[in-house]
Amino acid sequence: MSPETNRSVREQPENGEWRAGLDSLRATGRLRSLHTVEPLPAHRVRAGGRCFLNLGSNDYLGFGCDTELHRAFHESLASGSSLAEMGMTASASRLLAGNHPAYADLEGLLESAYGPGRRALVLGSGYHANIGILPALAGRGDLILSDRLNHASLVDGIRLSRAQWVRYRHGDMEHLKALLAARGSAARRIFIVSESIFSMDGDRADLPALVALKREFNASLYVDEAHAVGVRGGSGLGLCEETGTLGDIDILVGTLGKALASVGAFVVSDATVHDYLVNTMRSLIFTTALPPAVVRWTRHVFERSLDAGERRAALSSNTALFRRELARRNLPSPGDTHIVPLLVGEDAAAVALSGRLKEHGYLAPPIRPPTVAEGTARLRFSMGALMEGAELLALAERIGRLWGER
Repeated sequence: MSPETNRSVREQPENGEWRAGLDSLRATGRLRSLHTVEPLPAHRVRAGGRCFLNLGSNDYLGFGCDTELHRAFHESLASGSSLAEMGMTASASRLLAGNHPAYADLEGLLESAYGPGRRALVLGSGYHANIGILPALAGRGDLILSDRLNHASLVDGIRLSRAQWVRYRHGDMEHLKALLAARGSAARRIFIVSESIFSMDGDRADLPALVALKREFNASLYVDEAHAVGVRGGSGLGLCEETGTLGDIDILVGTLGKALASVGAFVVSDATVHDYLVNTMRSLIFTTALPPAVVRWTRHVFERSLDAGERRAALSSNTALFRRELARRNLPSPGDTHIVPLLVGEDAAAVALSGRLKEHGYLAPPIRPPTVAEGTARLRFSMGALMEGAELLALAERIGRLWGER
């Protein structure tokens, strides 16, 4: 072994600190690991040789576990005759050689759905969207006001932007207005940033109130519809459609990997913002594009989601039933959407309750800090359109029994 190699080995950093970090996570009940699950129809998975009702998935409409939908798509691929239809790799970024015709097809459909004058841009993931948009659009001299419970990807994007930023109290429009009045006049540009449906609390932003404030203070409104696209609104375009505020949202982000059962994300904006993002958004410019076949699958699902009113109605019915049964048992489940959190409190208690439910055939992973605030560990039940009412009644009864045994 050469002296250079010896020196390299000796200078490797000690990993004792990392082991201590893992030990600390283990001691506090926060050590996580990856578990393999095999998807099955009707919101079920197989793991360790057992079948579970999957309550941890964001496949709200059941497109991701719809065998017939997948079969129809694969048959369409089999009849394809070009790499633009069947290709499993783009092999380059979109600005180099990876902008396949599939992108134009999908973005055209998105633009048609979201209305005249709107441009759509498809991205690699929701995380790519949220860490890229604000750093491209906002900088020093700008002000970003962000709901305190916004997703980590939004927080990371805000931090990367180098703009001044302040969190307003969750859903508190008076606090937001006070911050706008106190700080807005000194800012070059103002951005108000919020999710529409909050992913861990299952509640909703007051979108009409946000629109009113953005108009009053001449701000740009950025809304992340990750958990609302496909689920809310007459055509499944999200809570903005449902509340009649769709045309008032300056920057609308939707993910494709939740209710739309694919991968990636999109941003809808005016033409100027669209073109500026294409030229300045690092998480678009410096990453390989999605494979054409995946983009075509997304279009396949999105087109069907526009007419999936029956599935949205089934999801709403299942949500109402499950929430009613939890309330009847006085179980702490805030919010009013298809995301149903059960607040447990301590990490160890949430882990234990999740484990007991798994013994009975329910997969409901515990949610612990730093995903949620200290002392608010919970189980998060994601409702699905293809779930049966009887199995949700049985689940609520089982939770009630286990809760009483804690």
